Parts: sequence; structure tokens; C-alpha cells
Amino acid sequence: MDHPPPPPPTDGRRPTRRAAKRTNYDESVFDALLHDHLGDSRPPRRRNRTAEERQRETETEAMIALSLGFPIDALLDAEAAAGVVHPPGDAAARNDYIVVRNHILARWRANVRSYLSKSEIKETVSRQYDHLISSAYDFLLEHGYINFGVSPAVRAQFLDEHDKGSVIIVGAGLAGLAAARQLLSFGFKVLVLEGRDRPGGRVYTTKMGKQGNFASVDLGGSVITGIHANPLGVLARQLGIPLHKIRDYCPLFRPDGGHVDRSLDVEVDLVFNKLLENAARLREVLGESADGISLGSAIDRLQLLYGAARKTEERELLDWHLANLEYANAGCLSDLSLAHWDQDDPYEMGGDHCFLAGGNWRLINALCEDVPVLYKKTVTRIAYGGGFVEVVVAGGQVFQADMVLCTAPLGVLKSGAIKFDPELPAQKLQAIQRLGFGLLNKVAMIFPYVFWGEEIDTFGCLSRDRSRRGEFFLFYGYHTVSGGAVLIALVAGEAALSFERSDPVASLHSVLGILRGIYGPKGVFVPDPIQTMCTRWGSDPLCCGSYSHVRVGSSGSDYNILAENVGGRLFFAGEATNREHPATMHGAFLSGLREASCILQTWRKNFMGKSDSKRLSQKNLRSCSEVLAHLFKEPDLAFGVFSFVFDPSEAEDPKALGLMRVTFGNYSSRKELDEHRQSSEPPPQEFYLYALISREQAHQMKTVSDNDKGRLELLCKKFGIKLMGYTDTCALGSSLIVSISGARRGRNRKLQTMHQKIWS
Repeated sequence: MDHPPPPPPTDGRRPTRRAAKRTNYDESVFDALLHDHLGDSRPPRRRNRTAEERQRETETEAMIALSLGFPIDALLDAEAAAGVVHPPGDAAARNDYIVVRNHILARWRANVRSYLSKSEIKETVSRQYDHLISSAYDFLLEHGYINFGVSPAVRAQFLDEHDKGSVIIVGAGLAGLAAARQLLSFGFKVLVLEGRDRPGGRVYTTKMGKQGNFASVDLGGSVITGIHANPLGVLARQLGIPLHKIRDYCPLFRPDGGHVDRSLDVEVDLVFNKLLENAARLREVLGESADGISLGSAIDRLQLLYGAARKTEERELLDWHLANLEYANAGCLSDLSLAHWDQDDPYEMGGDHCFLAGGNWRLINALCEDVPVLYKKTVTRIAYGGGFVEVVVAGGQVFQADMVLCTAPLGVLKSGAIKFDPELPAQKLQAIQRLGFGLLNKVAMIFPYVFWGEEIDTFGCLSRDRSRRGEFFLFYGYHTVSGGAVLIALVAGEAALSFERSDPVASLHSVLGILRGIYGPKGVFVPDPIQTMCTRWGSDPLCCGSYSHVRVGSSGSDYNILAENVGGRLFFAGEATNREHPATMHGAFLSGLREASCILQTWRKNFMGKSDSKRLSQKNLRSCSEVLAHLFKEPDLAFGVFSFVFDPSEAEDPKALGLMRVTFGNYSSRKELDEHRQSSEPPPQEFYLYALISREQAHQMKTVSDNDKGRLELLCKKFGIKLMGYTDTCALGSSLIVSISGARRGRNRKLQTMHQKIWS
């Protein structure tokens, strides 16, 4: 009895490295999953649920957090550095924090079109964890894990007053636009400078076809590689844009146009994966010596050693898989590092690869909304060594700001087209030169109709010439999402380099020759295309290539080095600064969110005092010392020489910070001190020192000792709090001062309104 042939293999077809095994949630059932345990109207009050229900919710939310890159039972390094748990060694507090953090992540992912507020979280978590809610919520918000994107609800939360400082962003690609929106939401003044006459950078959707019947075609980044936990999937959900799963079926055709035998396809697919496994073993044996060896040379030697793919068709089929690998890395195998080429595998997004209906410009267009962008401003120089940054564009126009974020592609940095003053640190320059920046080109064609089959998204073609194995080796059909019969032929590896110099007409004839060689013998007529476009990304001076890879002599650490800021003034983002997700659109987007958070933290550390002092004067408030004196006329808590004021809107949070004032002078009694507090002019012999302190610590001071000396000892030795004069207090605590003052005014207005209603 004859058995049916095995199905065509799917491993290795997709334009990605081999995926590592990891746990992810399924985007297709995600909404239903969250609906089951969160509901679709008023959020359930977790405090009223049974222990079994809470445990089930906790496990579900932990899986969601895991898919977003959070460890199940530990903090991220960034969380630990941010001090989200206090004290840091408290294991119970850490575990409670992780549960709260996971709950917040799951709550927002349940409805990414909404803006999740802290008060909504407090409705679903016991009040005893309010301080952990604040800690987790603030971290997730500021680091771009929640409340990001393009939904109207998120945009509505942008601050009207941009009082935190100014940032120039070089480049309006995914990284630059993601950072710009985040910084605007944080209250920064932002200006984006873009060298092209359009946004998007290497994400470029154009129109092809006849007037009135155009199709959208992605000539740059096109595939959303892995939809699980992908932030671009979040943007698509916010905009209500459907995603089309790229179907696994990918038939392969010989150079003469015939079908590749399925059993041979399976066999060579196994050989290809075995070669990669043996290459991985080889680098383990070689250790550090593998750093100087290319993946290509290792595969060639292993192929000879094992006598793999000796027959012509086997060799051609193996070359197709190797071309697909070069496509995934935008580089020749002879350039890829044997030691580190796949260093990002553990972090790959899981799930289906997808096309976005209508093209990726829809994401770019939404991200541009409300973001100030100046086009045709090619940056030539960035000076960052003084008290501000200067960005010079072609033609000599100069822009100034507090900080600058450079999202220029790695290829531009390699070319030296942007001059930095002072010169970038040697370590960063070396990383720029070590990392590889490869090339992928496309021939995009729109036909009168779909002749290759409505059910096919991809098909591949083998080559007789090994040096041209990447030339038109893979075709993508975009007819399901573009609005027309669009077919794109990919050019990778060495062929992508020579394609830059080829005649477009000759290239089109070659592509049509391949297509007619495949479909003609089957009785399918291949018409001339209505319109054709050929990309030349390597010749484009504003990118000089396609995307990054780990070249021989480089490693994943170089991505981290490239991401480091210089002097707290100059920052970098882009796919080549993202070690976990390089060479991807979502990697670029995530790097923009990362740098927005980094800029915020840097501003708080280096600039906040200056900016907030300006804000106080701009709003015509009293001088900082007068504001402090006014606040402490009515302290929330007072004993001995200590007075405390807190934000009334955070009255239930024991961890909420407030201000403490210590009065030094010659007083015989508490009564005498209180009398002095009623006076706006302090006596000559009296002076004040201040500190930032939590409500919980203030109450501990009150109960631990009856004398001020003991309280000061507790304050300085156990709490580690340093006392400051009003100058340092205004510089470091100006945001808190403004917050408390504003909250008190708001409370007083509310009380006055209530009083009027009662007596009216």
C-alpha cells in the first residue's frame, strides 16, 4: 500500500533564526483568556475572591508577564536598580510586588485601547499593597510596558504643559517616533528631525498600480516577526487593523521550474538543521577561538566533513536554506560570527509571523500624530559637550536642546556622515565598526491578477549558481493585505550586493523568466506587471543598508555598548541598539521606549532642579523658601522640633514621600516653638533643615523615642536620611513641593465648594 508523501517541512522557511523554546501566550485567544478572569465591565474586586480563584489568576498573569520578558520569580535588573522593593532583601515584599506587577500587566493587556489608571488597580488589589501598586505601576508606566501606543485614551493623557526639558530626536523611524510619543507623555518638549520627506525610515509603504486602484506595498520592513507580546501587535489592536498570518505552506521549485521532491525537501531540511547543531557544538569546543571564525566557513567545513548534500539538487536545496539564513541576518554567512550570530535566539517573539493589512505605514502614520517632525533636515553634526546640545543640519541650520536622541541607522554611523563633538568614546566607535550592517533588496511587482494561487503566501526558487543563491530565492504574495495582486521577490546575501549595481530592466526580466519557467509548464500564463519597483537600500545615504547582524569579531555586547548614553546628553536608539531584538521592527520600537525612560531618569538626576525651579517662577509662585514656609504653617504632623507635610491625595499610602522640616533654635518648650511657627518671619537665631521622608517613617520617629536626639539618631543612622538646606531641598524636591502645594490648594477649593453647597 502506498503512503501519502509527507507534508512539506516548514522549519527554516520563515525569515528568522531558529526559535528557542519558551513559554508564550497565544494572541488569538488572549482576549478570551483575560475576559474569563477579568470580565468585560467593572473589574472584579480581587479581595473578594476565593484563594483558589486568586491562585488561578496569579498563575495566568505570571504567564502573561513571562511572555513580555519578565521572570516568573525574580525582578528585572531594571526593577532592582529602580528600587521597586524596599528593603531590597525582603523576599516576601519582592514576591508580593511580582504578583502585583503581573496583575497590572495583565489588566492593561486585556484592553490596550484604554488608559489604565492607578486607581483602577487599587480597586482590584487589597489596600495593604497600595505602596507596591504605586511602585510597580510607576515602573511599568515609565519603562513603556503599559499605557503606550496610539489609542485616543493614551493620547488624552499627554501633558499639556511640557516643563521637563527639551529633547531633539534624530530620525522619524519607529525608534524615534516611539521615543517622541513617550517623552511627550512625560512632559518633555520634543522636536524630531528627519532627513527624508516622509516618516518611517526603513519602514516604507508606497502605492503601486493604476490611478484609482492602488495597492499598498512595503518596500522596507514588512513582516511582524512573532505576534506574541509584540508591541506592534498592540498598536494594530489599538487601531483595529487586522493581521494576516503568513501561512506555513511554502512550495519550492527547481531552477528548471519543476517542483522540488517533498521527500528530498524533508531530507535536506534535516541536513540543514543538523549542520547548524554541529556548528553550535563546534563553537563550544573552540571556546574563545570561535570569535574569529565565520558561520559560513564552519558550515562549509562541516559539509565537507560529513559529505552532506553532494548531489546537485541536494546542494541547490541546501543553498536555498542558507540563502534564507542570510535573509534572516541581512548578511553573508561569511560575515556572520560563528560564536554569536544567534545570540538573540532566547528572546525571539513567539507566535505567527504576520502582514499588516494595508501596510506598515498605518502604524507610522498613527505614531506621527501630534508629534512635531521637521522633514528634509539631514543631520550632519551633533555637539553635546557643553551645557546643552547643538544639532546642525545640512545647510547650516542649528537646533538646541537639553538632550539629543540619535536613532540614525548603524550604516549611517559607520559612514561617518554625522560628526560628533566631542568624538564618541573609543569603546562606542569600536562597537560601531565591529557590528555588521547587511543588505536585503526587493523587486516589487503588481500584476493584473493573482496567478500564483490565492492560497499561497510564499514560494521559493532554487539557483544553480551558489554565488547567486540569494537572488530572487523567495517570493512573498501580498494579495491578502495590499489591495492588489502584489508579488515581491527577495534578494539576499552576495546577490543583494551585486543587485545594487544591476540594471532594473534586466532584473525584472530575470524575475519574469523565473516565474514563467515555474508556471508556464503548468499552463498558467504570467502577464507583464502593471508596475515594478526595485529597492537600493545599500545606496541610500540615509540608511546605507538594511539591518544589523553580529559580524565576526563582534558579539551581543556591542549592541549594549551602542545603546549607552554619553554624558547624560547624547542618547542612542534603533534596532542596532537592542541586543534582545536586533534586526526587527519591534526591536526598533522597543529601543525608543527604552531611551525615553532613560532620558526621564537622567533628567530627574541631572536636570530636574533647574527645570522645576523655572516652573515655579514661570507659574508666578512664591520663591521656594516662601512656599516651604507656607506649607509648614499647617503641618500634617508635628512633634518636638520636627514638622511634616504630605500630599493629601496619597493619604492612604504609608510609603508616599513627604517633606520634613527640623527647626533649630533656643526653645524652652514646645509651646514656644509653636508660637514661632505662626510667624511668617523666623527669629534671627532660628534656622531650618529639610529632608524627604515617608509617612511611615515619620510615624516611627514619633513613637520610637520621646526626645529629639533619639529621633535624629533614628533618622540619620537607621533611615540613612540626610538633612538639607532649602536650596538643595528646592533643587531635589521641587516636584514634590509643587505636588503637595497643588494638592493642598485643590483640597481647599473642594472644601470651600462643599461649604458653599451646604450653606446655599
